[in-house]
Amino acid sequence: MQLELKDVSFTYNPGMIYEVKALDHVNLAIEKGQFIGVIGHTGSGKSTLIQHFNALMKPTEGQILYEGEDIWGDKYDQKTLRTQVGLVFQYPEHQLFETDVITDVMFGPKNQGLSLEEAKVRALRALVQVGLPEQYYNSSPFELSGGQKRRVAIAGVLAMDPQVLILDEPTAGLDPAGRDEILDQISFLHKERGITIILVSHSMEDVARYADRLIVVNDGKIPFDGTPKEVFSHYKELEAMGLAAPQVTYCMHGLQERGFDVDVTADTVEEARDSILKAFGRSVPAPEKEDNRPAGRREKSGRKGRR
Repeated sequence: MQLELKDVSFTYNPGMIYEVKALDHVNLAIEKGQFIGVIGHTGSGKSTLIQHFNALMKPTEGQILYEGEDIWGDKYDQKTLRTQVGLVFQYPEHQLFETDVITDVMFGPKNQGLSLEEAKVRALRALVQVGLPEQYYNSSPFELSGGQKRRVAIAGVLAMDPQVLILDEPTAGLDPAGRDEILDQISFLHKERGITIILVSHSMEDVARYADRLIVVNDGKIPFDGTPKEVFSHYKELEAMGLAAPQVTYCMHGLQERGFDVDVTADTVEEARDSILKAFGRSVPAPEKEDNRPAGRREKSGRKGRR
């Protein structure tokens, strides 16, 4: 098991009048290579949870293991852990500080002890992987657009060659096109490098489209943990937690209530389309050959991105 939480609890301000239990006896096991979506309302404990994964926060109770080792054990190297488990905070572009893009992305590898030449190779590879055009490499990161800054910040973590990449609302504040580009890029990285992705998001459509496993956090506990279809089948319970299912879930249930034989577990637009066409006796279009490259690279070859 790559990451494991055993009976983990965390309390803010213990013993004080403002004491808050943010995590309550959480048990999780995360396998290498998974694409996990983490959802929960504001204040549910999801941000506290992910900061435990790379020892930014120490549990009040319980144990956290990475590759079978207790990350809070005696003599455990937490600095190395943080290069293996990379965390990209919400609005990560606020952490950019160097005079140009390439130097900013090289910062992490240099701190790992790599030479300037090795750090530059890592940085260039990461910038290619996030799809930032080469013309911006020597530009000030503060002159870039919001989406471009987000790519640079993600590249800075990728350059340290992590095995787990945690992203806390990586599309916050971006327009729909920028959001799709960033998420397509993350999906591409997952497929190309085989790293574990943990994506915190408020968008049910996004996690349904990209994640193969969903973890729901509510009042510091994990009430649901399964595939998107399994989790969204509990949409009534999710509503009671201040969450929702993708819009297609409500659409499909509405059609079923009106007597149409549709698949209510469909959680993406494509699945809903195929189910509705089948219910109306129409032929379902043959699936297109999947193109795993991010949108920018597909456009260069004249292909259309997934919509």
